[in-house]
Amino acid sequence: MSVRTLSRQYGVALRAMLVATAVLGVAYTALVTGVGQLALDARADGSLVEVDGRAVGSSLVGQSFTDADGAALPEWFQSRPSAAGGGYDASASGGSNLGPESDDLAAAVAERRAAIAASDGVDPASVPVDALTASASGLDPHVSPASARLQVERVAAARDLPVAEVSALVEQHVQGRDLGYLGEPTVDVLELNVALAALAGRVG
Repeated sequence: MSVRTLSRQYGVALRAMLVATAVLGVAYTALVTGVGQLALDARADGSLVEVDGRAVGSSLVGQSFTDADGAALPEWFQSRPSAAGGGYDASASGGSNLGPESDDLAAAVAERRAAIAASDGVDPASVPVDALTASASGLDPHVSPASARLQVERVAAARDLPVAEVSALVEQHVQGRDLGYLGEPTVDVLELNVALAALAGRVG
């Protein structure tokens, strides 16, 4: 193969690469981003939850509501446990990888069950499973409606709010199954706590 033929082939390959980069790497990305911003702007921007113009988190990423020592704050609804890093670390998403026969998992579940039963004043057997185990991602923003309802009396007492009002707030934040049949009903903890703070502000 002559040098001239070889250089021509290199030229064709280079032009093809530049065109593909422009079309697939720039134009396609800009198109998808534009459609996302027009059709689903909140989700395209990370589904941020704002209070008084300040982002306090994302409705898609869970977070803890604990003090500096990791103790649950009684005035907030609590998220499910997290095994992501030190807990809800978005840079270390993942579960504990502990199986159902793990002694460590059994001990953690027993400890969580006892703590929730004591803080919420309920029968240990009534604590929902999602309040005892971490999600596969460790960043699940949701709890089950049963888990949220279990916390109503504790939150109401801590904030000196009527139980009926806090209970109604939970019911307002129950999200149904996706498409009406996929998954189970859930409650987004961050969104619920934002609404709780607003309710406490109005009542206080």
